[in-house]
Amino acid sequence: MILESYYTGSDKATFLAKVQAISAELGFDPNWLMIVMYKESRLKPTAYNSGSGATGLIQFLKCTALKLGTTTDALRAMSGTQQLDYVKKYLGTYKGRYKSLIDVYLAVFYPAAMGKLDSYVIGVKGSSAYDLNASMDLSQDGKLTVLDVRTWLVKGLPAEATTYLNDQTKKKSSPLP
Repeated sequence: MILESYYTGSDKATFLAKVQAISAELGFDPNWLMIVMYKESRLKPTAYNSGSGATGLIQFLKCTALKLGTTTDALRAMSGTQQLDYVKKYLGTYKGRYKSLIDVYLAVFYPAAMGKLDSYVIGVKGSSAYDLNASMDLSQDGKLTVLDVRTWLVKGLPAEATTYLNDQTKKKSSPLP
């Protein structure tokens, strides 16, 4: 599995096995989950965003944590393996809708955009969806689209992830990701 070296918890073997099990149960490539968690937290279960209060492997918001029966403080105190139970519970909501890496990422970032065309607008300048994520608007046109998110998602990944995605694209002859 790619990006294994970025998870530094003492429960690494158990964590990686659980990532594989969750991905198999939800019907997607475990490397996709590793990439999503890398982009959201650099695979650090204690990651915290002081602006939004989001925490953990997939940057759970307070309201999301509460819906899952926990809190962001409790999540931050968990090991990565423990936190994966909540990752699974959250992603399980969208089971059957995962066709690509972007679908897994959008489930975490903005579920309403899952399955939408690249031109789908997530937010415009002045909206919270845009303003909190303006750095994703790589075209700097004042609107955040699925294409912007897709482009941002694969930008700046470690070489092993980029190589993996490029290899997958060659096998499928389809655009990233």
